[in-house]
Amino acid sequence: MSDFNVGFVGLGLMGSGFTERLVEKGYSVFGYDRKPEKVEAAKKQGVKATENPADIARHATQIHVCVMTPNDLEEVIFSKEGLCGNPGIAEILVDHSTTPVDVTKDFAQRLNKKTGIQWIDAPVSGGPSAAREGTLAIMAGATEQTFERAIPILQHLGECTRMGDVGAGQVTKMVNQILVLNNYCVQAEALAMAEAGGVDPEKIPAALARGHAGSNLLQHLFPRMIKRDFEPAGYAFQILKDLQMVGDLAKSLDVETPMSAQATMLFSKLNDAGNGKLDGTSIMKLYKGELGIPDTGEDSQSVEIFSQ
Repeated sequence: MSDFNVGFVGLGLMGSGFTERLVEKGYSVFGYDRKPEKVEAAKKQGVKATENPADIARHATQIHVCVMTPNDLEEVIFSKEGLCGNPGIAEILVDHSTTPVDVTKDFAQRLNKKTGIQWIDAPVSGGPSAAREGTLAIMAGATEQTFERAIPILQHLGECTRMGDVGAGQVTKMVNQILVLNNYCVQAEALAMAEAGGVDPEKIPAALARGHAGSNLLQHLFPRMIKRDFEPAGYAFQILKDLQMVGDLAKSLDVETPMSAQATMLFSKLNDAGNGKLDGTSIMKLYKGELGIPDTGEDSQSVEIFSQ
């Protein structure tokens, strides 16, 4: 089998970007998703559909995975139709999912013991458009030898940095999420003040670009919040999941994360109000009284969350 064959499990928002990029770079991509509509969309991009993850392993030595939860990842690997069921020619599994560090280490050991397949935890930052363009930030945890074997493909997907052994990529992703996800709340707060103070918010990104407040997120998120553009490039429920993972890791490391705890509370309220499938920019709803909490028959004046 050619080294130009790549496997990919999970063809959602991020996975479709990854596979489009890999096909563009000349790889034969064998893909699987449990949702038929995702498979059909991927086929239109040139992805070759497979019946299950084990079927992918018949074609590719390097298999990439981008799924939602640890349970999904466990199914991909350890179920009857997963990689362990028929590892085929697979040699390396690259997990782009945001997966807890302890789960990552456990799955990596179990997979290697059963099949000899090496693990790279390679979570990413940048979103679906960066996946399509090959400009992601990729933070990897793997042995040096495994990383060197995988880098010819990974380098097409973005700037990939080995942070240490297995698990180090996921620790770095939690650092990334502290910096990024708290910033959703900070930008919504800043926009609420700009709008209340009569400042033209559309001028804010350019006005602040050369100062310390200037950032990729200011240029990307702030205009979307102004327009109340909540079409998902990612999901609010994913942000809550990741913030909860930050809290769990912080607790295990005995590290205080009070800012992230506040952000977790805010995204919990946003999700509890039925906004989980909107983009994280919808956190703006909390700051402008736009939450739209479903009527439960109870007094729901607590929309004014900051007066509690």
